[in-house]
Order: sequence, then structure tokens, then C-alpha cells
Amino acid sequence: MSASPRAKEIAAVTGATGAIGFAIAAQLAEQGFHVVLVSRNLEKCSQSVEKIKNITGNNNVRFEIADLSKQTSIQSLAASWTGPLHVLVNNAAISPPKRLETTEGIELQFATNVLGYFWMTKFFSPLLIESSPARVVNVSSYWAGGLDAKDLEFKNRIYHNHESYRQSKQANRMLTPIFSSILEHSGVTVNSCHPGDVNSSLSNSLGFGGSQSPAEGAETPTWLASSEAVRDVTGKYFERKEETVCPFSSDLSKARQLYEICQTYT
Repeated sequence: MSASPRAKEIAAVTGATGAIGFAIAAQLAEQGFHVVLVSRNLEKCSQSVEKIKNITGNNNVRFEIADLSKQTSIQSLAASWTGPLHVLVNNAAISPPKRLETTEGIELQFATNVLGYFWMTKFFSPLLIESSPARVVNVSSYWAGGLDAKDLEFKNRIYHNHESYRQSKQANRMLTPIFSSILEHSGVTVNSCHPGDVNSSLSNSLGFGGSQSPAEGAETPTWLASSEAVRDVTGKYFERKEETVCPFSSDLSKARQLYEICQTYT
């Protein structure tokens, strides 16, 4: 593979064995990034790495195993990381049909979709700052809402996976400007986006199909991770590569409240 302006830049993509995550990782590899797939499934990771190498001709693709629903797993990953990190794409998400809990007793979808993003950004921030300029991209959704700060784990409400998913995507959008503010002047930008509507195992679990290919769905997250057009943009929400007003992230008092609640889990 010929030299690329990105040839020395490292990008980590969580949930990179899923449809959209795989496509994001492949597109970043195509641009020349050294790409690290982060997932909990060893076999899927190994297969995905080989596929991306074959598709892109970029041999600088590897994987790291981590359970994004567990703080200790993310901390261990951050502590053992060698070398710089220039791009972190928080993409891992699940939507189980029944309410499940982690071994730590946290509702599984909240732990993965919200705290996973929170912990990855928190524990990798020192490395991102050291590697700056750097970027964090939070893959969220336009299908978001219904967040109840008093019942984030559906202990009091009846659990529905689609309601829990919508809440988690709202949380991703709310936490983005808070981390952007925390990392202000550090050389690290933080933005969120809606990917395309892709037919995936996740969308199927929510009762949806999808009209776009994984590659089309990955375009906006990849663009946020790599485009010079958004190099200095931070704290924003995007759809179809366009900045979009987000009512959730504009209410900073509620966003800070959510951040403080997430802090209690660390």
C-alpha cells in the first residue's frame, strides 16, 4: 500500500465486528490509518482484521479484546495500550430484548451503550491528549430520546429494548459537549453523529431493517474521524456530514447532571 498522510495515525474503533463498525474500520484503513478493532469476540475480531487487510491492502490492522460493558476491562485496555492514539470511534452498541445485567449489576444496554462510551473517553483521554491533535467520534443516532435521569437502568420502568436504546443514544449526544468542554484546548475534539440507516443485527433487534449499505452508513462517522473540514470542530452533532441542532446536547445543565451520574459508576 502506498504511503498516505494517515500512515502514522492510529485509530481505534469499538464494536468493529458489527456492520457499521466494520465499515468504519475498513474505510479508515483504506485511508491509511493504523486501525485497531476493539471488541470482545476473539474469533470475530481475527476474521474481521483479515478481511480488512484483504479489502484495503493495509496490513497495519490489528485487534484488542475488551468488554465495553465493564469498566475494569476498559481500564486494562487503556493501561496496556502501547503507542499513540489519534482517533477513538465509540461505536459499540447492543439492544437485548430482555433486561439483563452485567456481573457488576448494571443494566447491560446502559453499561455498554452509555458507560462504555463514557469509560473509553475518560480512560483514553490522557493518551489522546498526549497524541493530539486527536478526535473522539461518538456514533449515536437520530432515533434518540426518553432519557430518565432518575431511572437510567430501567429499575422502576418496564424495560423495552427500543426505549432503552433511544435513551442510550440521547445520552451519547448529551455527553459529547461535556467531554468536548473538558478537553477544550487540549487538541482533542469530540463530536457525535447519526450513521446511515443500515440493515444490521442491531437494527433487526429493534424491529427495523435499513435502506443503506454498511459502507454508506459509515460515511459520516469516518468523515468526522478523518476530514480536514472538521479538524477544529468540537462538541457538535452531525447527520449526513452536516452539523445539526441537537436539543439534547444544547441543554448543558441536564448534560452535566448525566455526566455526574456516570461518574458515580467509576
